[in-house]
Amino acid sequence: MISYNFSGRATVVTGAGGGMGLEIAKQLIAAGGSVLMIDLKSKPEEIEEGDEVIFAQGDLTDPAFVNAAIQNAYNKFGRIDHLANVAGVLLFGTDVSLLDMDPDIWDKVLDINLKSMVHTVRAAVPLMRKSGGGSMVHFSTVQCLRGDSKPQDAYVASKAGVVAMSKSLAMQLATDGIRSNVVLPGVSHTPLQDRWSEDDVKAMNAYVPIGRVGSADDMASATLYLLSDAASYVTGVDLIVDGGLMLKY
Repeated sequence: MISYNFSGRATVVTGAGGGMGLEIAKQLIAAGGSVLMIDLKSKPEEIEEGDEVIFAQGDLTDPAFVNAAIQNAYNKFGRIDHLANVAGVLLFGTDVSLLDMDPDIWDKVLDINLKSMVHTVRAAVPLMRKSGGGSMVHFSTVQCLRGDSKPQDAYVASKAGVVAMSKSLAMQLATDGIRSNVVLPGVSHTPLQDRWSEDDVKAMNAYVPIGRVGSADDMASATLYLLSDAASYVTGVDLIVDGGLMLKY
């Protein structure tokens, strides 16, 4: 296991109430970092707030909430160095083909998955500049790289937008010493996929070339690398973390 040292660094993690976001926050805390955890869900029981951990419960589509939460973390920690945009939503059954979708569903998914990134970046970047630079990781999906026989068009459009925005930010902020990269998970077993049966998991394990579906830990490991100084020369990159799944398309 590679170990990182995030002591003296402060990170904002969205979607930190469970799944990948929670695992990223936990690994950052274990690495000595200060962390602002943001989620619409309530604080996970295993997380204890203290001098180096804040949990802010609220809506990422509300810029006033986002600004206040990140500013409060800066005031407490004295700096903001990193941002991990992990929050996202899959609306099974209603996010379908754009030919059939309710336009309100399209707007809801784009607001949560893409516009929230606008809010967090706008709130965090000025504070990262004050702190001397830093890095950002934004979560997309391999689904935005291909079609799907069961389309979720709002989801894939929003996640493709994340990739495009990250590249633009990487160019804009390079001279500020702020890096921007994307993680694109493949098939991953997290609470978002609790609908999977045991047989579903077995079938997907067999389908992925590496022999298993991904985990929150896999995505956290990729994120900590991209946030860390080990990736100090890496920006504007889209890191596919899918066990070789895209090799089959």
